[in-house]
Amino acid sequence: MTNQMTPEPSDAELVRRAKAGELDAFEALINRHERRVYSLALRMLRHEQDAEDVTQQTFLSVVEHLAGFREEASFSTWLLRIATHAALKVIRKRKGLDTVSLAEATEVSENLDSIPHPEFIADWRQSPDQLVQRNETRRLLDEALARLDERQRIVFLLRDVEGFSVKETADALGLSEANVKVRLLRARLQLRELLTRVLGDPERRLIRTHHHSR
Repeated sequence: MTNQMTPEPSDAELVRRAKAGELDAFEALINRHERRVYSLALRMLRHEQDAEDVTQQTFLSVVEHLAGFREEASFSTWLLRIATHAALKVIRKRKGLDTVSLAEATEVSENLDSIPHPEFIADWRQSPDQLVQRNETRRLLDEALARLDERQRIVFLLRDVEGFSVKETADALGLSEANVKVRLLRARLQLRELLTRVLGDPERRLIRTHHHSR
């Protein structure tokens, strides 16, 4: 007798069943995505208890709003958007900005001309978003992320780590798409500079000289 493996149900199938009242389906969604939500929250907040609280709050919100989930985006994108909002509430509360939107609290006049050129460049083959997939560089990347300005770090996490589109990132953070692109470029440049100090070939290091933009 052949023992065939039953394929794992898709998120869409589990969502459909959970909307119909199947508790097991909702628990399966939690088990499948809980670690990813916690990881995002921890990287945004850098505090384990806060990340645990955000993870719990995220799934409570999912229970509350699942019936209204129209499935225009994937479940994982919708879920991580909820997690992002929950984490941003914690960030605002820390700063005493409960009544101020993230955009108002953090948005400054940012444009491509204001991006500083890295001072330290080394030749390497992988970009920071590719490096995040390599386990041996996770710790280095997390340390480098922790040194980024909060605004750039959150955009990088959503866009390059979690795979949000520019529009999805902008919608989740209440920013313009142009602002997301600028913050992402800043983050990538800063991460590249920080990581090349560790990963770059010392024989191919260059000190970039200052020059004016055209």
